[in-house]
Amino acid sequence: MAGFDDRDGFIWVDGKFVDWRDAKVPMISHGFHYAGLVFEGIRAYNGEAFKLHEHSERLINSARLIDMKVPYSAEELDKATIETMAKNNLTDAYIRPIAWRGAEQMGITGQDTTIHTAIAVWEWPSYFSPELLEKGISLKTSKWKRPAPDTAPVHSKAAGLYMICTMSKHEAENAGYTDALMLDYRGYVAEATGANLFLMKDGKIHTPTPDCFLNGLTRQTVIELAKKRGIEVIERHIQPAELKDFDEIFITGTAAEVTAIGKIDDIEYKVGDITKLLRDDYNNLVNGRELQQAIA
Repeated sequence: MAGFDDRDGFIWVDGKFVDWRDAKVPMISHGFHYAGLVFEGIRAYNGEAFKLHEHSERLINSARLIDMKVPYSAEELDKATIETMAKNNLTDAYIRPIAWRGAEQMGITGQDTTIHTAIAVWEWPSYFSPELLEKGISLKTSKWKRPAPDTAPVHSKAAGLYMICTMSKHEAENAGYTDALMLDYRGYVAEATGANLFLMKDGKIHTPTPDCFLNGLTRQTVIELAKKRGIEVIERHIQPAELKDFDEIFITGTAAEVTAIGKIDDIEYKVGDITKLLRDDYNNLVNGRELQQAIA
C-alpha cells in the first residue's frame, strides 16, 4: 500500500508549492526530535473549508503556547489553504496545516531554529464506515491520562500531546474496540483520542469541562447547534462511574464530525434521537444549508 509520502499533488511549503513526493523534512530537524510541531485538522465541504479562519488562528496560538511564532498571519494561512485546494483540484478535502522547528540546532534549546509551515490537502471521506456510524463506535478506557495544565501545554494542538493518544488507540484496537476513552489526570472523563465527548441523560447534554484538553471547534459548533434546538448543555466534571447512567453518547471532531458511541468498555448505548438530530444539523451546517432548514 502506498504511504502518504507517495501521492500525486502539491503541498504548500513555506510559501511555495512543492510536488507532493518532494516535500521533505531534514532528518535532523528540531521539531522531529523534540516534538516542536503543531498542526490543525480542517475539512472542506463543497469548496468551503469549514471555520477556516478559526483553525488558522488556532494554529498560530498553538505555536505560541509552545514558544514558536508562525511566520504567517491567519489571513495568509487562509489564502494559502484556498490556493492549495485549488492547486490540487479538490473541493471536498481534509486539510492539514503544520508548523515546526527546523534543523539549525540540535539539543533541547531551539531558540535559533527557523519555523517552517506547510499545508497538505487530500480526499478523505467519513472517518468511519457507514455501518459503524449506524451502530456507533466502541471505546475502551485507556490506562493513559490527559496531563495536568501545569505539566504540559494542554490547550495547544501540539504533536507531542498525541503520543499517548496513539498508544491508547493501539491498545483499544488490539482489544477489538474502535478507539480509546481518555480520562484526565484527576480521573474524570475527558475525551476520545482525537475527539470531544457528549453524553445525554433526561433530555440534557453533559460534556466534560475542557480545562486540560482541547476545546474543539467542532465541539463549540455542536454546543451552539444544541442550544439553538433548545437543548440544555451542561459542562462539568464527569466521573467514570456515571457512564452507566447515560442514554446516548457521541463524539465530535473535524475528522469524526458527529459520531455515535455504541459501547464504552462493557456498557452499551443506543444511537439516540439527540445524536441523530445534531448529526443531521451539523451535516446541514457544514454543507452550506441554511440554519433554519437545518433546525426546522
